[in-house]
Amino acid sequence: MASTDIINLRVPPEQKAIIDLAAALTGKNRTAFILEHAVRSAEELLLEKSHFQLSTAQWNAFQAALDAPVRDNPALKRLLATPAPWDDGE
Repeated sequence: MASTDIINLRVPPEQKAIIDLAAALTGKNRTAFILEHAVRSAEELLLEKSHFQLSTAQWNAFQAALDAPVRDNPALKRLLATPAPWDDGE
């Protein structure tokens, strides 16, 4: 079994109750629920904050791709013209 670290957390009773309710609704215990959602939130934040470096040539190619005219895409046009299932046409 892999080793684990302990994270201690103080939580107001109201927040604990909300967490416990949500954990119960997902069929998880409190620890599993908190860990899953904390990791997911951390991953999303890290993905948003990621940056990449490009050479001058790569940067120019990237900008050219962004500036290029949009190509006609009939399948995308059909998709965007299709009403959403929850749209009642109004």
